[in-house]
Amino acid sequence: MSVFCIKNGTIYDPANDVNGEVRDLWIQDGKIISRPKDADSYSGKTLDATGYVVMPGGIDMHCHIAGPKVNAGRKMTPEMKRKAPPIYRSEHTRSGTGGVVPSTFATGYLFASIGYTTAMDAAIPGLHARHAHEELQDTPILDKGFYLLFGNNHFVMKHLRNQDQNALDAYCAWLLESAKGYTIKIVNPGGVEDWKQISRKSIKELDSKVHNFGVTPRQIVRGLAGTADRLKLPHSVHIHCNNLGIPGNWETTLKTMESLEGHRGHLAHVQFHSYDGDPNDPTSFSSATQKLVDYVHSHENITVDVGHINPGTTLSMTGDTPFSQFLHNINKNKWYTADCELESSCGVIPIEYRLQKSLIHAVQWAIALEWYLLMEDPWRVIMTSDHPNGGAFYHYPEIIYLLMDKNFRQEFLSQMPEEIRKRSVLADLQREYSLYEIAIITRAAPARVLGMKDKGHLGVGAHADITIYAPQQNRQEMFERPRWVFKDGLPVVEDGEIRAHEFGRTYYAAPEFDREFLPHIEDWFNDHYTIRFRNYHIEKNDIPQAEEVTCKLP
Repeated sequence: MSVFCIKNGTIYDPANDVNGEVRDLWIQDGKIISRPKDADSYSGKTLDATGYVVMPGGIDMHCHIAGPKVNAGRKMTPEMKRKAPPIYRSEHTRSGTGGVVPSTFATGYLFASIGYTTAMDAAIPGLHARHAHEELQDTPILDKGFYLLFGNNHFVMKHLRNQDQNALDAYCAWLLESAKGYTIKIVNPGGVEDWKQISRKSIKELDSKVHNFGVTPRQIVRGLAGTADRLKLPHSVHIHCNNLGIPGNWETTLKTMESLEGHRGHLAHVQFHSYDGDPNDPTSFSSATQKLVDYVHSHENITVDVGHINPGTTLSMTGDTPFSQFLHNINKNKWYTADCELESSCGVIPIEYRLQKSLIHAVQWAIALEWYLLMEDPWRVIMTSDHPNGGAFYHYPEIIYLLMDKNFRQEFLSQMPEEIRKRSVLADLQREYSLYEIAIITRAAPARVLGMKDKGHLGVGAHADITIYAPQQNRQEMFERPRWVFKDGLPVVEDGEIRAHEFGRTYYAAPEFDREFLPHIEDWFNDHYTIRFRNYHIEKNDIPQAEEVTCKLP
């Protein structure tokens, strides 16, 4: 590929300490290169970015865009698709449907249209991995991958109980390699299994034992966090804590952080786990953000993504089936749930966030913004909505505007119940994010947390995933419609229109492990699963543009 130059852009590249400097970017073979020796006489293809804001492509490190619960959500909400603008077939695009859970092709187009070029699905059961990969292959433009569910896996709990660390490590490595997953995901550790098998009730305490397994959520978190570090996975164990959505759950979240005992750990959609109050009194619902922020500040092994919410109707889809049933009991909406053999479960239910009418929803919205604004280190707090749980990803520009403009934030806040000022400190926070900090929480930080060395920056050797914005005072409008988006150096979006239909990479981890454990894993598998061991493994050749990541601790 010939050399291409983006000239005179105002670059925000936090990973390389570039804060609004006017520079040229040189691109060749899909990557950023150093300035050529003959740059002064260069007469090839250029793009004049004078006056434009230039950032790396955005990265959503926690969303739900493939797998069984996403498809269930698509099928059970045709009314949401009818209300959404259709995606028409064009010279460069396939047709598709929108809504809060877009079709596969539409997902790629809509992510790219707001400047995002990488997205990671946050929860896939190994048994459904093959189909999830097939969906991701139909999701254009994006580089992608997914996290595999382990927190309620029978093999995991059995070997944690028996303190068989070596067998556990081998199993996790084998499963990641076989399903082509990126890292270890935990959802409501032990609580989902208890709900599936016993009483339709979830475990509430971190030191309560899972029935029939004799292991506690604390042991599951600590054990799998240790496994992730011993396997040198690029991203730490990814944790959805117990007691999501329950008043007073901040104590469970804090205990979960403590249970890491120095191991790396990433806490997902932390907004949903930062509530003060009495579990038996929903009216006591309030913010406990500061208590958790203080702990995270003093423990550099911990990172979080926020899981903010946006007003309007969306879908809750989660591997935390007890919580899904809890929502169903509250709002009485149609509800889908399904178990995945010995691995996991899921629940899907429509929800509506009514910030102006519901104090609880208003407090949830405020807690998310508190996390962004109270965290002094933006490198450890990542922008997510837990798409679609808190709202669709294409609403990120609204959150960016709220973070960058305190007056807009106060105006938004004034439309909510007055009581929110007693339940949250948001009204007192004057901080405004800079473009540099926005580039951190949407690009540089997720790349660093995921261990992606060639993502989230514009230094030499990085993938040429680039988003170029026209500056506007209204930051929501600015981030909703990039002027140009490049993927691997190719222009894929121009002024909001898709201009190319390329397909990206699929990342997966294949850590080294002691293969002497394979006969043991195979025997157990064939005794307990409905499919045979040899049919579980997905070959690399089955996934176009599959790319194995190096397992090496930072």
